[in-house]
Amino acid sequence: MVVDQTKASLSLLFDISRELTNTLDFHKVLDRVILLAVTNTGAERGTVIVLDQNQQPVNAAIVYEGSPHPYTVEQLRDILEHGLAGWVLDKREPALISDTSHDERWLRRPADMTDQSEAKSAICVPLMTGDRIVGVLTMVHPTPGFFNSDNYALAQAIADMAGIAIHNAQLFEDLQLAHQRYRDLFEDSIDPILLTNFDGIILEANRQAVQMSGFEDKILTGRSVIDLQLATPEILENCHKGLAEGKTTRFESQLIRGAEKPIPVEVYVRGVMIEDNPSLQWIMQDISQKKELDSLREDLTAMIYHDLRSPLSNIISSLDILSSMLPMETSPTLNSVFQITTRSADRMQRLISSLIDINRLETGQPITTKKTVNILELAQEAIEAVKPSIESKQQTFKWNFTQEMPILFVDADMIRRVLINLLENAVKFTPVNSVVEFGGKEEEETVLLWVVDSGPGIPLQAHQTIFEKFTRLKAEGGPKGIGLGLAFCRLAVEAHGGKIWVESEVGQGSKFIVRLPVTKPITGPLSNTGSNS
Repeated sequence: MVVDQTKASLSLLFDISRELTNTLDFHKVLDRVILLAVTNTGAERGTVIVLDQNQQPVNAAIVYEGSPHPYTVEQLRDILEHGLAGWVLDKREPALISDTSHDERWLRRPADMTDQSEAKSAICVPLMTGDRIVGVLTMVHPTPGFFNSDNYALAQAIADMAGIAIHNAQLFEDLQLAHQRYRDLFEDSIDPILLTNFDGIILEANRQAVQMSGFEDKILTGRSVIDLQLATPEILENCHKGLAEGKTTRFESQLIRGAEKPIPVEVYVRGVMIEDNPSLQWIMQDISQKKELDSLREDLTAMIYHDLRSPLSNIISSLDILSSMLPMETSPTLNSVFQITTRSADRMQRLISSLIDINRLETGQPITTKKTVNILELAQEAIEAVKPSIESKQQTFKWNFTQEMPILFVDADMIRRVLINLLENAVKFTPVNSVVEFGGKEEEETVLLWVVDSGPGIPLQAHQTIFEKFTRLKAEGGPKGIGLGLAFCRLAVEAHGGKIWVESEVGQGSKFIVRLPVTKPITGPLSNTGSNS
């Protein structure tokens, strides 16, 4: 007889376990938990309350006389605060009450008053998953003493299985919600997005990507980003390197659109996990308008530069003629004004020449005016160009060249303007009565030139961007400019096979360094290497 009862209990628990694991739908799991508990214990009504991480009620299922019963979150909170379920939650242990009328743990609602209804019996057990309580199960029968130890044990067994089932259903629901949020963000993004494997094969594309590419989704999926000219094998390899370092790769490319004109795009690539599979996410931004504006601006500036060059050349020629016509003994005031005018005209000519060279170098045109030059002579000429500014700010100039420097094969005028630009920047950002250093030396078949200022310094994140066109550091009250000087320096130095960079920290000044290749060394020491100013 005992064996038969044990078999029946095991069979019942097996059936309950199968029922609870049959679905991951959260609300269906709740309904099955309370229905199985009420049915198998013979209870009149039952309640299962689900709790969040903060032990607050977030969901529930209530059955009364075999039918679902409505509830409010306020009612659930009231039960947890004043009733038996709250005691079970607080003590983290089950409770069996034979007569609710004699137990202070029972919540006495109006319907439970002794003058309106009879006493009841109740079972309340916590639903556990590991050490965490995910809910509380309560069953009630109108007859005191109705529930016995077998009902109590069965309720605990159901609660053990229900805790796991509810926890799994919650995880599944959270996962579904997360997937839905991702799908919504993916599909509704204003930017075209592609998902590819690490070989660049497109796995998925959002609506914007389909619309931009001009291909249907089924045609786009399965193609390679290389076929779309969005990337090259080298770019894919760089993406892999960047992902290994946890970086997002950014570059400009184009997206082909069948027979239509390709679209220039700015692309951001980063690694993502899609259903436990490492993938690449490609976010594209159409930069057609930006490219058109850049082209228009470059055409306009080139026209302005050339239109300015002709009248400026006439001004400089006229100043040269006037200089030869002025008497030897000119008043100091007139001579000072004439020198200021000459220096300003020379500076304007350097600026316009640099702007024209920027356009020329950006189109890949080679430098055709190279010759062997004495770098020390170019350095001296650069110093002479900025000497009045150094003197007006009462700055100390430090010459730090070695006495023997190699010969360079360069465009002398272009490299002179590079040095002048760097010196002018140093003087501009160095405070009054502070130090500007200009130096150079030979190092491993190259010439290393540097200019050091005593200015406010440059933040690390700007060390690269300051060499881009129209980029200026926004220092309050600092010197203004159009952001082309350092862009010209970079293009000019790189066109000579060299390199330019900055070493700087905020508040510590800046050191701009130029490295140029050497042709052949000077056999003897050079004279007139300069002196401190």
